[in-house]
Amino acid sequence: MSGEENVAGAASNQQGVLHVVGAHLYVEDSQGRVLLGLRHPDSRYAPSTHHFLAGHCEQESAVACLVREAREEAGLVIDPDDVEFVHALHLVDPPGTRPRMQMIFRARRWTGSPEVLEPDKCLSWGWWHPHDLPDPTVPYARAAIQAIQVGCLYSEFGWG
Repeated sequence: MSGEENVAGAASNQQGVLHVVGAHLYVEDSQGRVLLGLRHPDSRYAPSTHHFLAGHCEQESAVACLVREAREEAGLVIDPDDVEFVHALHLVDPPGTRPRMQMIFRARRWTGSPEVLEPDKCLSWGWWHPHDLPDPTVPYARAAIQAIQVGCLYSEFGWG
């Protein structure tokens, strides 16, 4: 059985649930502040809440997803060679929904200044000190930022 058949079989298995993979951007400016966007009030998930620049992987690697989303959402140009993995957060949020593996990557370098390119998804970009994040911030993003600050590579959220 090929890998593709294996995945297709797993997707149709009523017992198993495939997890969504998300790629999240963690960048700090020269003052150590983290970039967060204020989500649109009509967002399906976490309306009017601050969150990482992020997206779901679409037949691409997590780093390719991150680079694409940074360009599409905020006009940031990131070289994949300037990206490093900093945290994985395995979550169910809210409880009872499809599980997600959120991979957070730090961009050591980028070009451009964050600008709102998808106003239907994000109202603004801002830089925030990791120990003084805005309210509200997506709870799992807050947890991931705290974990990154202490060098923790993996955490879980919402599993009960």
